[in-house]
Amino acid sequence: MFTNNQLGKYADVLIWALKKARTGTFKKKDIVIVRYSIPALGLAEILHAKLLKMGMNPILRANPTSVMERDFYDISNDDQLVFLAPGDKELIKNVNGSIFLHAPESITHLSHINPQKIGKVAISRKHLRDIMVKREEEGHFGWTLCMLPTKELARHAKISMKEYTSQIINACFLNKSSPVKEWQTVFDKAKTIKQWLNRMNIDTLHIESERIDLEIKLGEKRRWIGISGHNIPSFELFMSPDWRGTKGIYYANQPSYRTGNYVKGLKVEFQKGVATKVHAQAGENFARKQLLMDDGAKRIGEFSLTDKRFSKITTYMANTLFDENYGGKYGNCHIALGASYSDTYAGNPKELTKAVKIKLGFNDSALHWDIVNTENKRVSAKLLSGKKITIYENGKFTY
Repeated sequence: MFTNNQLGKYADVLIWALKKARTGTFKKKDIVIVRYSIPALGLAEILHAKLLKMGMNPILRANPTSVMERDFYDISNDDQLVFLAPGDKELIKNVNGSIFLHAPESITHLSHINPQKIGKVAISRKHLRDIMVKREEEGHFGWTLCMLPTKELARHAKISMKEYTSQIINACFLNKSSPVKEWQTVFDKAKTIKQWLNRMNIDTLHIESERIDLEIKLGEKRRWIGISGHNIPSFELFMSPDWRGTKGIYYANQPSYRTGNYVKGLKVEFQKGVATKVHAQAGENFARKQLLMDDGAKRIGEFSLTDKRFSKITTYMANTLFDENYGGKYGNCHIALGASYSDTYAGNPKELTKAVKIKLGFNDSALHWDIVNTENKRVSAKLLSGKKITIYENGKFTY
C-alpha cells in the first residue's frame, strides 16, 4: 500500500484536479463532498484536513460495502430501490465539489443481480446527475475521483498487489518529488493537442484497427476536451459526437467489469447511429440487457483517444478508470455507450438546453459504459473542406 507521504501527495493531486475540473473558482465556505470506500479511509482523513485548512466545508460519506450493496439489491422492494434519502436533492443543489475515493473490496458481488433492477436504480437517480451536470455547466460545481489498490482488483487483473500498487503510483506520479508539477506539465502538453484538434473543423472520423472499422460524425459545435482534472489518472482526449452519424463495427479487445459482470470481446455494430448487433465472447446476455436500459443506451455518447506518451499504465487493471487510460505499446481508444458529455459543447453552456442537445445529437441515457480497444490503429479525420488527415497512429497523436 501507500506510505503516508504518498497519500499526502495523492491528496494534493486530487485538490489540484478538483480546481482544474471546475470552470468557476473555489472559495472559502464552499461545500466539498468526499465519498470514500472503507479501505480509502486514510486518504479521506488527509483530504478532510487539507480541505478544512483551505476554508472549505467538507462533507464525508462512506460508500456502502459490497455486503451492503448486495443486500440492497437482494432485499429491497420496488419502493426501496428508488427511495431517495431526505436532503439528498438539497445537497446536490448546493454542493460545489465532489471527490470520490474508489477502493472496491469486491467487483463481482452484484453479478447475480438482474441488470434491469440495477438499471431501474440508475434511472431513478438520473435527475440528481442532471442537476450536477447543470451546476457544472454553470461553473458552480467540479468533481474528480481516484482509485486505491485492493486485493480484489489485483486478483482480477491477475497481477500482484505490489505490481498493482506500483501501476497507480507511476500513473499518478506519486513517485515524483512534485506530482502536481508533473500533472501540470501533462495538462499543458495536452492543451496544445486539443487546440490543434479543435482548429481542424473535423466532419467525420474513421477508426481502423484489426477488428474496428467505425465512422463517427463529430457534429456541430463540438470540441475536444480531456486531462481537465476529472479523474486521476486521466490521459484521454475525447469528445461527444453526434450519435446519429455513427456507423460500422467497434470491438473492445479489453475486458471490462460492470456491476459485477464480466464482459470480454465485445463487438458492436452500428447502423444510422444505433447499435443493431451485439456479440461478446463472455457476458453477451448482460451486454444486451445494458443496451436495453433506455433509448439512449444503444447510441454512442463519447469517443476517446489516449496518447501513449502521456500514460504510464502498462497493464490491464480490471477497472475502467485505469483501463480507459491505458498507454502501453499502442495507447487506446474507447467509445462510451450511453450518455454524452455536455462540456464538449463548443458554445455557451447556458445555451445548451434539452431541446438544443436533441437538435445537435448529444445523446442522453442513464447508461455510460466505456469499452476499450488497445490494438494498433489509425484514426483519420475528414475535414469539412473535404481534406483527409491522419490524426492518430501507432499509439499517439500525429501533432
